[in-house]
Amino acid sequence: MPRRVLFIGDTSSLREECSAALDCVWECAPWGSPLLEQLQACQLDLVIAVAILSSPAIGNFFRWLAKSPIGVPTLAVLPADDDVLRVAAAAVDDFIVAPFHPGELQHRVARLLGSEPDDNAKAAAYEHLTREMALAGLVGRHPAFLRTIVQIPVVARSNSPILLTGETGTGKELCARAIHHVSAHRHLPFIPVDCAALPEHLFESEMFGHARGAFTDAHRDQKGLVALAGDGTLFLDEVDSLSIAAQSKLLRLLQERTYRPVGSERFLQTGVKIVAACNQDLERLVQERKFRSDLFFRLNVLRLQLAPLRERRSDVAVLARHFLETLAVEHGVPRKTIAPALMQRLMEYDWPGNVRELYNLLQRAVVFSPGTQIQLAHVADLPAAAPSPTSVNASFREARAHAVAAFERSYIEQMLRRAAGNVTRAARLSGKDRRVFGRLMKRHNVQRDLV
Repeated sequence: MPRRVLFIGDTSSLREECSAALDCVWECAPWGSPLLEQLQACQLDLVIAVAILSSPAIGNFFRWLAKSPIGVPTLAVLPADDDVLRVAAAAVDDFIVAPFHPGELQHRVARLLGSEPDDNAKAAAYEHLTREMALAGLVGRHPAFLRTIVQIPVVARSNSPILLTGETGTGKELCARAIHHVSAHRHLPFIPVDCAALPEHLFESEMFGHARGAFTDAHRDQKGLVALAGDGTLFLDEVDSLSIAAQSKLLRLLQERTYRPVGSERFLQTGVKIVAACNQDLERLVQERKFRSDLFFRLNVLRLQLAPLRERRSDVAVLARHFLETLAVEHGVPRKTIAPALMQRLMEYDWPGNVRELYNLLQRAVVFSPGTQIQLAHVADLPAAAPSPTSVNASFREARAHAVAAFERSYIEQMLRRAAGNVTRAARLSGKDRRVFGRLMKRHNVQRDLV
């Protein structure tokens, strides 16, 4: 017999989402109706209270429910509001905070009813959650960064080798892990290999393993990194540091998906997914005969380029806030903010160590800075911004254009900070029309949330 579920509030889209997966009789009631009488009179199996909109009736309902249990499981859909959450959490059996992932409401409803949503809904919800969790560590809003991020699920679907290029500290391993976690190999091992740390004479044994008796100390069969990865993902970091001899031994693995442990008489098949990363120009290394061209062409099938931080300066403020939240939890201290003068310096610095350098600098600042705001004096090890090459080698016209662009960008960011990210107010403070101010923001790629 179908269960009866009562939705309270504006619920059309949520009711349709649950109806597609669960066989129930769905009823609804607005917040303004005589809810208490309806709850006591109806034979219900579940009550879902959608309390996203602000209304005095919502708080009164949850306070009544806390004092007078109705004997029916109750699920609340709540806004991210501390007052509503505190009142509702004490009264209901379960609650979910909007916005939430598609499919999550179905799982909560199914659990309270003692049933399960259909397999398609479960698979869709799991897929979405997996992707969100995998990409959560990749932070940024600059178009160059976003172009790379949106390609991760696309390349992850392929079994072809993936090549990640970019300077040190740009997050290539983080990107490789995201590729693994949104691919079909997500349930299998992710094995990172630091190619620069593998001695040349041990490369073959470490990578492919060895058979008993292959050499003096080989007292038993030993699995290599390829075998440990199985059908999972093998991440070859700094693949450009491999010697020519090691590169030739890696080539067969890419060409034929086979390898032979040292001292073994047979080749083994593997379904491992290969993700390689390098921080040098592989095309130049091929021309200089320091990297095998055939290996390069085998690796350079699906390529993602990670932009250096100096080319996505608008992400510095976004990353800084993200790191400060993470570090506050890690060190057990209140979340700190960055003084405007320091933020200006962070935005001007070229970050040769990229995102990793920014994280390390903020980690030191969180530990050593007193109070809740990090000042410029607390990061004395941050060098001043280097003079632009344009100002030294360019013509007068080019140098002037560069100086004007730098002033415009700095001024726009300053106005946005004063206006707490409100574009209309920032335009008013600067004496500009809002559309003109918006065009300047777009031209200089300035994000509104710099505070």
